[in-house]
Order: sequence, then structure tokens, then C-alpha cells
Amino acid sequence: MVGGNLFHYRKNSWPPQEYVNRATLQLFDIDGAAPPEHALRRKLNSHASILKEFSITFREAIQMIRLGIRLWHYVREEASHGRKAPIDPFTREHCKPSASQGVPLGGMGSGSISRGFRGEFRQFQILPGTCETSPVMANQFSIFISRDGGKKKYSSVLSPGRHEGLGKPSDQGISSWGWNLNGQHSTYHALFPRAWTVYDGEPDPELKISCRQISPFIPHNYRESSLPTSVFVYTLVNTGKERAKVSLCFTWANSIGGTSHLTGNHVNEPFIGEDGVSGVLLHHKTAKDNPPVTSAIAACETQNVSVSVLPCFGLNEESCVTAKDMWGKMVQDGHFDQENLSKGPSMPSSPGETHCAAVSASTWVEPHGKCTIAFAVSWSSPKVKFCKGKSYHRRYTKYYGTSRNAAKDLVHDSLTKYMLWEEEIEKWQNPILKDNKLPEWYKFTLFNELYFLVAGGTVWIDSGLPMEDSVGSNSVITNDKKIKRKHVAIVQKSAGLVKETAVEDSDTFVHVDPRGGGDTALRGSSDEEESTSCGSGDLENSLATSPIKSPKPINDDDDVGRFLYLEGVEYIMWCTYDVHFYASFALLELFPKIEFSIQSEFANAVLFEDRRKVKFLAEGNQGIRKVKGAVPHDLGTHDPWHEMNAYNIHDTSRWKDLNPKFVLQVYRDFAATGNLSFGADVWPAVCAAIDYMDQFDRDNDGMIENDGFPDQTYDAWTVHGISAYCGSLWLAALQAAATMAVQLGDHAFAEKCKNKFVKAKAVFEEKLWNGSYFNYDSGSSSNSKSIQADQLAGQWYTAASGLPNLFDDCKIRSTLQKIHDFNVMKVKGGRIGAVNGMHPNGKVDETCMQSREVWTGVTYAAAATMIHAGMTEQAFTTAKGIFLAGWSDEGYGYAFQTPEGWTTDGHFRSLVYMRPLAIWAMQWALSSSKTVRKAPMVVAMDRSHVPSDTANSSCNEGGMKKIAKKPWCFGNAIFHCSC
Repeated sequence: MVGGNLFHYRKNSWPPQEYVNRATLQLFDIDGAAPPEHALRRKLNSHASILKEFSITFREAIQMIRLGIRLWHYVREEASHGRKAPIDPFTREHCKPSASQGVPLGGMGSGSISRGFRGEFRQFQILPGTCETSPVMANQFSIFISRDGGKKKYSSVLSPGRHEGLGKPSDQGISSWGWNLNGQHSTYHALFPRAWTVYDGEPDPELKISCRQISPFIPHNYRESSLPTSVFVYTLVNTGKERAKVSLCFTWANSIGGTSHLTGNHVNEPFIGEDGVSGVLLHHKTAKDNPPVTSAIAACETQNVSVSVLPCFGLNEESCVTAKDMWGKMVQDGHFDQENLSKGPSMPSSPGETHCAAVSASTWVEPHGKCTIAFAVSWSSPKVKFCKGKSYHRRYTKYYGTSRNAAKDLVHDSLTKYMLWEEEIEKWQNPILKDNKLPEWYKFTLFNELYFLVAGGTVWIDSGLPMEDSVGSNSVITNDKKIKRKHVAIVQKSAGLVKETAVEDSDTFVHVDPRGGGDTALRGSSDEEESTSCGSGDLENSLATSPIKSPKPINDDDDVGRFLYLEGVEYIMWCTYDVHFYASFALLELFPKIEFSIQSEFANAVLFEDRRKVKFLAEGNQGIRKVKGAVPHDLGTHDPWHEMNAYNIHDTSRWKDLNPKFVLQVYRDFAATGNLSFGADVWPAVCAAIDYMDQFDRDNDGMIENDGFPDQTYDAWTVHGISAYCGSLWLAALQAAATMAVQLGDHAFAEKCKNKFVKAKAVFEEKLWNGSYFNYDSGSSSNSKSIQADQLAGQWYTAASGLPNLFDDCKIRSTLQKIHDFNVMKVKGGRIGAVNGMHPNGKVDETCMQSREVWTGVTYAAAATMIHAGMTEQAFTTAKGIFLAGWSDEGYGYAFQTPEGWTTDGHFRSLVYMRPLAIWAMQWALSSSKTVRKAPMVVAMDRSHVPSDTANSSCNEGGMKKIAKKPWCFGNAIFHCSC
């Protein structure tokens, strides 16, 4: 049990040492200033070690040499056009990755800035697909304290980070500041989307300081969650016998990361806003014709707090006001001159010159008194411009417009609304945090993994229509006016029957033919092409076929725009679908309208074809970019929606997992919400996706075969014949499609899928079941009998969707127990997660780099499958390995940058990756039955097809209540379901 001076824990997940003294915590027991009981913690003086990057073995290098050469030439070719290749293993960041990350700033889709646990602002992703990892060290909070009439003074930057050149006597830059904080009495506490830093007597032994960082990430709130802003609330407690004058100073460089502050033409401008909010606007002129960016820093003046600003200071001797001058002014006076607020814009910066701004807030804190000071930072990059494609307005511009003053309005609203944000965040998080059945590490890791929805390069646009570009190209300008609604009929044709249901829509007519091919949804608007391109461009890329149309919402309330998120900051592809399969539980649980939007994008894409030629780098052959009927790997990189499949290592039209994953995700979302309109709209794509897979069933036994190359998400791990992974996905997809077909009245297609399922299941079990688990594949290679951690992926989705199990319970439990005993427990005692592949002799499968890796998201998915099977104890043991290796102090240092995977010795591959969001699949499995909305009644539909609101529940061996969600149970179901 952890010592008494630390928070009380049920289990000893943390080292038995003090983080924050209990007396200090009691002092902060006001207005949320005290950090929560369940949070990730680090001492500020903790060593931020350099992370160990993945490297391939000599044998793997020989196997991949042809791919490596082709990929190198491709990367160089893209660079010659001024573009960045979506996968580039040859270019390394100047700033080596370290174990220093913390909770990122801002909402989703409007650019992001990460903040390290020691206070440094880094990893700027303001422009889509660009991540500047190095910290901007001028961006800091500093404190200045004066007691006893100025006889006792303390001043320090509130970060123990070091800076190059620190201590040079003649330095006019930030090295001249007081970097006096040791950090041994200061701690960082992280519970996304908030973080707390507690300074327990640093730098003044008699002043306790809590800094609370708050961002507007609020589930089901599609307005606030899109805002690019964050608030820092400082609570000051004076434990001394004399009053203290305390001044906090927030400094910010006119920069969007990297060396952008040196490009010139940047302007700073002070402002006085309403409600006592004052600060500085920083207008940033971006390079390479990128859209301009405006930032704002501000503080809120109150009866006890006065605010002053220094609109502009520089970092070199030539500056009119230097960083050293700024620091000296604060040390001497504790504030800036009030007339600074009435100054106009600064002169534009010269190339090589850095413009910075400072906002100071000062107050007197009485003996044993408390005071609160609030700061905010916002940024406004209203236009998203993709390298080869079009420009769009970000989602938040729907509410704040596109003017240069948007950042000022954002900081104002942040400082006046943050308490409401916190109420909503706590209302969301408290039921999980207070659930005593859940391990404490799971509670905060569950929330902290959501960092990716902010820091994962997300883009959220207001509309599917391109906006007018700055050069006046042909495009459509959207506005905020409500679209007139009309009565629309959704028509379903099946077996000669026509069924209609009335829904509210914009003025379009939607005709849905469940068995039809091609574009069945006729919309009233279209995307118009732009002529701008990045670099020299090429003629072939300008001859795109018809773009994918933006999915039309059922009504205005459902209009959440369009949402993109990267596979990872190193794999620059939008909405990579084989990985979204794992991550999508987070969106479905928290932002279901975004999840529906993404699924509709891919449903439209299934029926779309792009015949432009692409060279596939692994084999060196050519094929067309997007095959009709195939689910795309991704929505593109440089021209999303209009140039899909940026991934070009393999021909993903021959992958065996993408189409089943599409069917399974659509069915899960359809079943969870009971949205018949969504189901009818995507049904043609579901049918096409199933029919497309017929070509891979070469012996007509109902089961698809893999083709002897890595034709699935494990794109370096070759598969021969029938595989456990793709085969189980296929079985699950057939069952889901049949059940959905019954619900939509397409009984012929339901019968077709049922017949395939029955044949395929028998073949699958005959070829792969070995008595204790399913073999990796039916081939004769050295790893065909390997134990794959992900072999029950289809069963996972089957259980998550409330469908009958694919296999007997004893086979499911036996397989999961084997994965737990071998892939988890036989490697490092279960402390690093589940290794992808294990030989039956207990050794790691080293067939390729992916077979020997631990994939974080796959481990979470395996744990979720165990929960569905009633194996909760094994599930948490499995998932805890990811926490111990990735998030804990004793691990590898991957907090807030969870990679795709790591090796058994802790070498990472692909930091800040999408798949770990799969931890929300565990929560989905743990949650009680979802409230199932009754779908709109359909004229002449068999009443037995209306979904039931009931669900079965059972207690698993760990005592945790497990709900078997059965949202689509009906009397004459295709598959037996004992509800």
C-alpha cells in the first residue's frame, strides 16, 4: 500500500514515495486547484531520457532491400515537387524524441501544440501534416515574488528545462532569464484534457502554486471541442506570515514551431478586450504561401489582479527591447508600463529577427490567503490548404469567423467559459474515475490516450465544399445560413417490395437501392476543383476523376463538417482505415456524429474509382489508384477525398481486411444507434464490399484466401492461404451483413451471406483450429502455427456489436487464454503488452519486424476481446503491460506519444499513433448496455424487425458486470440469438 502522504490507492501501481504533501493538497482544495486522485504523475526533476528508435535486423534489411531502394527514390521524387512523402523512414527530426511529453493544448481539428511535463511548449502542428517537434523555449511562464518591502525576492522561469548558452553574461536572449527551478518539490499531474503542475514551495518556500491547464475537449459538444485554445489557471497560497506581491508572466514567440519565427514580416499588437481580458495578438506570416496564423495570449484582470503587457521584445542585442530587458523590468517592478496597452501594431520583424510578447498579471496575496490568476493562449489558422488540392475553412470558423481578431475572441471566451468546460469534463469523467472496480492505472490511461484526437494531426473543416482561395480560384464559399429542409423519402427496394420512411433532410432527394451499384445517393451540391498545386505539380494528378462527395447530414443539427486524423505523425495519411478499425471506438463513444461522418466518407469511396496509375513500391508493379468496390486504405495525404490511397507500399485493393472491417464498423455503428437512415444510405457500399471479396474465394468454399504477401494491416508479415486474422474478420463481416440485410429488408442478400458464413466457418475451423487456438495461417511456412495476438479480431467486433459468437465459448476462451499465457506472460513477465506473434514453443516469432513487435492498439483490442468473453482479470493483466511499458515511470517514456509498437527491448516504431485509441474498446466492453434509439418505423416493415431495447447481462469471473449488448435481436433472425 502506498504511503499515507500520497493519495490513497487500492493497488500499489506507483512507487512508495511522496508526490505532493497532503497538507499542500488540502490548501488547494478549492475550485479544482488540487490535482485529481487518479492521474498520471511525474516529478519535474525527472530525467527525460532519449527514446530508443526501432531498427531492423540484417535479415530484415535483406528482405526489404528492394522496397527500401524504391521508397528512397519515391521520397526524393516527392521532395522535388515540394511535397513530403506519406512514409519517409530516411528523414530524422533535428530534435531527438525524449520522454518529455504532456497533455496537448486545444480542441480537435484546429491545429495543436503539445506541452511537456516540465512546461515546455513543443510539437507544433498548426499546418496540416506538419509537425515541428522542437520546443520553442521563449514560450514560458515565469514568477516574480517580493516580500518584506522588497527585501526578500524570488524570480524564476517555472520550468526546470535547460537552454543552450544558458549563463552567458552578455546574452540578451532567454538564457539571461532566471532558470532557477530545481523541480524536486514540483510535480506534474495529467488527466486529459486537463493537467496540473504543483510547485510545493518552489521557488519561494512559503508560496504554494498550482497551475491548472484546461482545454475544451468535451464529448458530444461539437462546438467547444473544435476550439484552438487553452487556459492556465494559477492558484497561489501564501503560507508565510507576511503578504507577498506575486507577478506571473506569460511569454510567447511569434512562431508556429521550428524556425518559423525567423522568416520575417511578423507583427505583434496589444489589445484591451471586454470583461478585463487584455493581451497581445501575434500575426504570423507563414512561408510557402501557407495561410496566415494569428495567436493571442491574454490574462483576465479582476478586482485583485492587474494585467499589463509588453507587446514586443526580441532575442538578440539589436532588438529595441531585449529578452534581458523584459526580465529586468519584471524583477524590478513586477509589471510592465500601462501605456503599452494603447500602443499600435509593432513594426514587422526582419528575416532572422524574433518577435516575442509578454503578458503579466500581478496580485497581493495576504498571509494564509489565496488568489487565482487566469491566462489563455489561442491560435487561429482559419484556412486549411492541402498541398496538391483545395482550401477549406476549419470547423471553429463557423462560430468565430475568419478575421484576424478570431484569436482575440477565442482567448476572451476561454477566460470567461473555462469553469463551464470543467463542469462538463468532470461530469463525463467522474463515473469512471469513481468506479472502484476499475484499476487506477486504467482510469487515467483511458482518458490520457485520448490525447491523440488533439495531437494526432487532426483537421476538422466546416463543410465539404472548398472555399474561395486567396488567389481567386473557382470554388464555393459556404455560409452559416440554415438550409431549408424538405420532406424526403428514403426508398428501399428488395424482392419487389418498396418501403418508405419520412426523414427531414436538406433540399435533396435521396434514392437508395440496396442492391444497386454506382452512385445511388444523388446530392444537390458538388465539390469544385481548385487549380492550385504544391511544387511543380504534374499533369496526371490534375486529371482526377469525380471527387468523393461530402456526406449530407440528415438535418442541420447533424452537420458536423468533415473530420480527418492522421495514422500517426510519422505516417502522414488521413483516416487510415485499417487502423481506424481499432481507434474508432473512441469516436463512437464520445463523438458519434464524427464517427458517422467518417463511415459515410468511406461508404461513398467504396463505389468510387480512380484509374490513375500508381507504382507499388514493395513489388515494383503498377495498378490503379482506387478500385471500385475496394475500401480505400486512407483518404489521401495532399488532396484528401480527391486523391485517396496515399499509401503505395502494396496494392491495398488486394488486401483482405479492409472490406470486412468496413462492414463490421458500419454494422457496429448501425446497431449501436438504430439509425435506419444511415443504414439505408451505406447499404449499397456494404453489398459492394461483400461482393468484391468473392474474387478472393478461389475454391468457392465461402472462405477467402490470402495471397502470399502481407495483404492486411500487418503489411510486413506475409500470409499464406486461410489466415486467422483475415478469416475471422470475414466470418464476422458475413454475419454482420446478413443481420443488417434482414433489418433493411434485403432478405435475398441476407440468405446469400448466411450460406457463405455456414460454409466458411466450417472451413475456417477445420483448417486452423489446432485444439487450443487458431493457427496463424493454413500454409506450411515456419510461422504458420504461430500464436497471433490479433487472431480473434472478428470475434471482438462480433461481441462488441451484440451478435452471436463466431465460435464455441470454449474455443474463444481457450484461444484468449493461450494469447494471455504466451504472447503476454512469457515476455518480460507480462510487463510490455502482447507480442504480435509467438511460436508454440514459447519463443517470439521473429519472422519479420511486425511479428516480433508489441502493438499497443492490438494489445488493447485483445484485452477488450477478453472482457467480452468474461476474462476480465486476464484483460487487465494484458492491457496493464502497455501502461507499465509506455506510461509509467519505470517504462520506456512514451506518455502522450504512444507509438504503434515497440520491441521486447523497448525500441519504438512510429510515435504518436492512432491505434492505441483502442483502449476505448475496453471501455465499450465494460460499459453497461448502450441506450438503443428506436429506428424510424418503416411502412410495411415486419414489426419483428424492430430492435429491442433489452440486453442480457452476466457476471464474469472477475466480479465485473459485463453487459452483452443485443441491440438488434428479432424473432426471425438469420442467426440464432438467445435473448
